[in-house]
Amino acid sequence: MRRIDFAVPAEYDGAMVKTFLRKAHGVSAGILAKAKRFPEGILVNGEEAYVVRVLRPGDVVSFLTEEKISLAPPVCLPFDVLYEDEDFLVVNKSTGMPMYPTPGHDADSLMNAAAWYFREKGETSVYYPLYRLDRDTTGLVLLAKNAYCASAGAETVKKEYTAICRGILRGQGRETGSIGLLPGHKVQRCVCQEGVPAITDWQAVESGNGLSLLRFSLKTGRTHQIRVHMAHRGNPLEGDDLYGGSLQYITRQALHASSLEFFHPVKMRKMTFASSLPADMQRVLAILEGSK
Repeated sequence: MRRIDFAVPAEYDGAMVKTFLRKAHGVSAGILAKAKRFPEGILVNGEEAYVVRVLRPGDVVSFLTEEKISLAPPVCLPFDVLYEDEDFLVVNKSTGMPMYPTPGHDADSLMNAAAWYFREKGETSVYYPLYRLDRDTTGLVLLAKNAYCASAGAETVKKEYTAICRGILRGQGRETGSIGLLPGHKVQRCVCQEGVPAITDWQAVESGNGLSLLRFSLKTGRTHQIRVHMAHRGNPLEGDDLYGGSLQYITRQALHASSLEFFHPVKMRKMTFASSLPADMQRVLAILEGSK
């Protein structure tokens, strides 16, 4: 279990414990309900307290939050840690690595890699990814170490992706086609009226040799969103043969989660991280830039 402490500021003078934790620190009703069931799950100034206790400035409220044990078998796999503290890990995911074990990929997932990492440190293995990347998409993944940080942190995450697509694009644009399963398929998506709303913003960075380097920010989080939207507009990602991309220069979709920003709910400050393009995308970029 992880115990988290917060000092009460003047503006919450007279507030109840539950009001302070929920409004000031985003503690969900579910996490608060679980904390109440733990021995000494909620303390005020080191003493057990009910959630209706009235607080005064300077009081210290603490609560216990769950650290759910990961049952994935530990496997020695690439696990590139860029940042770690008591509450979060930021890792740089490799290509060919699913987020979770799946049929055919039972022991090569990021979850397996995390289990090995924690075992080698002599720590309990936990796994709370705040979002998912496709198996062959590389880049930054934010992992929480407890239920509270997974819940509170997820609402503040902002990501930017970098991709290389076919065609010459300049300026910026927004794709708004709704996304759903392609009829008759279990994995492949398409833009269709029956789909769910999806919004993708893109900005061209540079182009050449029939290729464009783009940055993306997503207003929604649909499966394969960038890949589907770019294929629909006639500019599939390089290497993305599922959606019509060419395998001429790269054998997986040229898509990388390149920047991450989130608000740390315990440290109470914004955290930012960046990841440079992996080697295979750097090679495609060199081809793009070689036309200049």
